Parts: sequence; C-alpha cells; structure tokens
Amino acid sequence: MSPKKKSQHPAEQPKAEAPADEGTSKDEVPPKPKAPVPSKRKANTKDGPAKAPRRSARGAPASQPDPLTLIKYLLSPESLDSCRPKDEIEDVQKRGKDLRTYSSSTFSPFEELICAVILSRPISHALGLRSIRTLFNEPHEYTTPKKIRDAGFEPIRKALDEARTQHRQKTAEELVILADAVVDYLGDGEDDVSLERVRRECGNDWPKEREMLKSHVKGLGKTGLDIFARRIQAQWPKLYPFADQRTLSGLQKLGLSDTAEELKKLLDEHWINLDVKGFPGDEDEKKRRVFVQVLERAVGVDLEGNADVVRAEAAPRSE
Repeated sequence: MSPKKKSQHPAEQPKAEAPADEGTSKDEVPPKPKAPVPSKRKANTKDGPAKAPRRSARGAPASQPDPLTLIKYLLSPESLDSCRPKDEIEDVQKRGKDLRTYSSSTFSPFEELICAVILSRPISHALGLRSIRTLFNEPHEYTTPKKIRDAGFEPIRKALDEARTQHRQKTAEELVILADAVVDYLGDGEDDVSLERVRRECGNDWPKEREMLKSHVKGLGKTGLDIFARRIQAQWPKLYPFADQRTLSGLQKLGLSDTAEELKKLLDEHWINLDVKGFPGDEDEKKRRVFVQVLERAVGVDLEGNADVVRAEAAPRSE
C-alpha cells in the first residue's frame, strides 16, 4: 500500500458559547416588597389540630427502591431517556428507532474503539454522543477501517463539523490513523472489525491487550481504554466483570454496588427474576451484556444528572 500524503490543516478554534442570561440586569429596579397578606384559611372550629396543607407528590422526596427493582428499571426501555442527552432523544424521535446510538445500539469492537477515542476527548457527553451518531449513520456510515481510509481526513472532518462538536481536526486525524493501525497491527484487513488479532496475539490477556491498543492507537489513554473495556467485556469474556471508577461513582449515586464484583454477584442472585429475552447469546453472554447495560445506564444517568429522577421513577415499582 502506497503511503498517503499528509494534509496540512490550520488549527481549529471552536466558537465559545455565550453564557445563559441569569438574574436581573443592572439597569432594572427591583420591585418593592409586598406587605404580607393575611391568610384567608378559616380557623378550625372542631376539636383537634387543623389539617396540614396538601403536599404535591412531585415535590415529595422519593424513597430508595430496592436493588432488584432499580436494576429492573435500568434494564427497561423506560430508563433510556434518563441516560441520554436531550438532543439524542429528539434525534431518535425525528429519525426513528433504527438510528444507531451509543446509548442503545450494539457496536463491533472496531466501532467501540472509535467511540472510546471520541469519548475520551475533553468534550461534553452530548457532543461525544452526537459525534458518534453522525459518523455511524447515513449518509456517512464510517464503521470499518476501509470506509474511513477510502474517505480520508477531509470528509471525516466535515462530518464532525455537521456534529457541531469540538476538536474536529484532531479527532478526524486520529480516526484516520486508527483505521491504518487496525489494518497494519490490530486487525486482519480493511474489512475486519473484530480486533481478534489483538486477542490472538495477546492470548486473551487484558493487560497485554490494553498495552497493545495503547501503543498503536493515537489519542487512546487510560480514560479511553477504560471506556473501551467497560463496553467490550460483553464480547471479550476474559475482561468480565470490569467497571472503571467513573462508572462505579454512577452506581453508588443510584444506591447500587461499590465494586464490579458486587454488581456481578447481585445480578447472579436475582438472575431468575430479570427479563433478559432481548439480549443475544447464551446465558453467559447474556449475563455479560446485562452487566454492561446496567453500567452504561448508570454512568449515562450520572452524566445527565438524573440519578434522583431514576430513583423516583423506579421507586413506585417496589412493594
């Protein structure tokens, strides 16, 4: 294969977003405080204390659901919107449920590696997920090393422009380099998305696999490798159970396990009570995929700041 010429591109300067308006402007005169209005509530004429005013259920503190109830909720479609950015919810409503998203789709190991590179950049959760949706869906569908190499830098950068994300030039460069690295070192040709060569050459040993990926994938550091490991354990059994510290923080905020082993034990104990018909594979694979989905929902809920919402939504299901 003849080497491709490197293009020179000016450094990208993302536009800063204007802060949202807050409070009153300095030219506004604050209104005078109103005198208190006497209560029109009638005095209680019967024996006994007056009834307390009715409290709205919306404002009442939610009870903590038990772990099984919470896990069932996280595995249900009802929890999905709580771990998605608002623009992804709107995008799915507009383009249909077949839209491939990081929150709800199954990706190949190569696609998971792309996602890990993108999500480890210093950008928001919403921008990372929007970048993934833009790259993996029509009209681009940059889902194999061949498609990325055939497209080259400029079309990928333009796709990231469409995603209105940050670090577009650097990310596009890293994705082209990633595709080359998979063909040359990590995979078995331009159409291979399995990364089985990594497992084969490392003997299914994750520390060796981790080092091999880190040495050949530009821009993939500890955070990116943790993101990749969290997802790929559904397909690479030797990694299971794995949970990085960021994900464990999300689990703890929901009142679930403190370690990956605790979550695995909890799922094993309640396995017979979980609805897992929609997960592919034999029982062992189903267990790994359920484990990963709980992790992903937990970290997504945390990143979107919806832990209280999820506990409140799940609580009515407990008896």
